[in-house]
Amino acid sequence: MRILVINGPNLNMLGRRDAGIYGTITLEEINHNIRTEALAIDVEVEFFQSNHEGAIVDFLQESATRAAGIIINGGALTHYGLSMRDALVDTSLPIVEIHLSNIHAREEFRHNSVIAPIAIGQIAGLGEQGYINGLRLLLGHIQEGK
Repeated sequence: MRILVINGPNLNMLGRRDAGIYGTITLEEINHNIRTEALAIDVEVEFFQSNHEGAIVDFLQESATRAAGIIINGGALTHYGLSMRDALVDTSLPIVEIHLSNIHAREEFRHNSVIAPIAIGQIAGLGEQGYINGLRLLLGHIQEGK
């Protein structure tokens, strides 16, 4: 089983961004931790990060047929990325939305997510552990056949 792990704009800068909000872990370290967990539960993961919405749309269109589900941290695209949202819907795959920080405790514009209504769940504010929890949630959902 393959899971797509997608990260949007500026997440490539983790480790150099505001540590008070995003922590000090890098995206490479997060991906390593996800890969380690995935190996332990016999799941294959495919990673993608882009600062460009169109590139994420292209990746989804090219990759969805070889995946069973999607974990996505859309970054700022979470709040307005409608073409990304449409591409996510078009995959017909279960989706878990991840945010390192608690977007509901931050600026008002961050409270709205265009992904949340199409996701099986949203994990926010748990830092990098959110990705591992999201992987487990998604796998459980897929295995239950929901």
